[in-house]
Amino acid sequence: MEREKLGSRLGFILLSAGCAIGCGNVWKFPWMCGQYGGGIFVLIYLLFLVVLGLPVMIMEFSVGRASQASPIKSFQKLEKPNHKWHLHGIAALAGNTLLMMFYTSVSGWILYYFVSFIKGDMTGITNEASAKLFGNMLSSPSIMVGYMAIVVLLGFVILSFGLQKGVERITKYMMILLLLLMVVLAINGFTLSGAKEGLSFYLKPDIGKIDGNVIVGAMNQSFFTLSLGIGAMSIFGSYIGKERTLMGESINILILDTFVAIVAGLIIFPACFTFDVDPGNGPSLLFVAMAKVFNSMQGGRIWGSLFFLFMFFAAMSTVIAVFENILACVREITNWSRIKACIICGIAILVLSLPCAIGYNILKDFHPFTSDSAILDLEDFIVSNCLLPLGSLIYILFCTSKKGWGFDNFLAEANTGKGPKLARWLRPYLTYVLPLIIIFVFVVGIITYEFADDFTILNWIKGLIK
Repeated sequence: MEREKLGSRLGFILLSAGCAIGCGNVWKFPWMCGQYGGGIFVLIYLLFLVVLGLPVMIMEFSVGRASQASPIKSFQKLEKPNHKWHLHGIAALAGNTLLMMFYTSVSGWILYYFVSFIKGDMTGITNEASAKLFGNMLSSPSIMVGYMAIVVLLGFVILSFGLQKGVERITKYMMILLLLLMVVLAINGFTLSGAKEGLSFYLKPDIGKIDGNVIVGAMNQSFFTLSLGIGAMSIFGSYIGKERTLMGESINILILDTFVAIVAGLIIFPACFTFDVDPGNGPSLLFVAMAKVFNSMQGGRIWGSLFFLFMFFAAMSTVIAVFENILACVREITNWSRIKACIICGIAILVLSLPCAIGYNILKDFHPFTSDSAILDLEDFIVSNCLLPLGSLIYILFCTSKKGWGFDNFLAEANTGKGPKLARWLRPYLTYVLPLIIIFVFVVGIITYEFADDFTILNWIKGLIK
């Protein structure tokens, strides 16, 4: 099967950035920032993005470009005889699939809110009615399954047109529109009466708010926002040539990803301080709080529609990129045509996404963790707290260990082409320090996770010590 290639460098950058940019940037980043002290969280987040996210991204791209294969085959092509690194390819395919099993539902929520604003259903109602809309959406199997199905169908229809004519072309237009919409919304946010207070909270670091939770939260967000560890980036490395160094390309993608996250805050926090919405509302900040904001704002129907349209573009950029990863893995295993693989994978993802879609209604009595948890929380825990950090650790060890691909091979691949080079003196950091950071992220994510009401492993250990 002849390997497809991206048509341009811009296509690679926008597609890779689109994979990184998603609900983690425009939904999770703002509410975590609101809960963890605003500006000081942003500062620590940016620091960890550079020291943690950037090197792992370079490693994923290097493995993909050197192997010219999807994650399911890339380790197999680069590993030494009789080694078992290729088993991670199966975990990568499973991780990408599991990610889409709940990400398609969240993308469906955003699409539902966009449609509701366009229709005018979100304007002219009381704040109490606005707050109930999110719960009403979750409790409706037809809405949840219907909008999830639209996301899956739309994603695989785009993929069916091919890598260049479908995935690359659509993602280019979608990313450009996403960035334009964000700028328009941010400019509007600067004109609101609470802009000064909102921007001060968001951009002015308060050293007094630093504590362990802020540091760990920023570290986790800087790591998970890029979806590293399951080969989501590796596949796009396999679609490009060797004209540019991977350090330079990774920096460009990181800048775009960070720009979207930062501008999302510039949109949300001025609105929160203008309309007396608590920025620490948590996960509901995007849907419940922002719906209230637009319902109270002059021209709220228009601004709300634009806001959730940009949100949908951000979500779909990730959906399309991860679907392409799944498709590439399946095609390398089966040698199916793109159309046949799109049909079969589309049906499979649709069926596998059903438990999450009905987890808040038909299966609402199933609580895997706390009494208010749902199937989405279980799937998210497996991906975010387990597969992403452990997968990143495997990429690091593979690229730096003599028993893996080896540091010299990795460095040569990463530095091939024009652009900034990865310095050899970073080898001790990449080989020893970075794995320890990843292990720390994994352990902290497990021991601080609330597995049951008021129960974490960390608190249990503290109780034993006392």
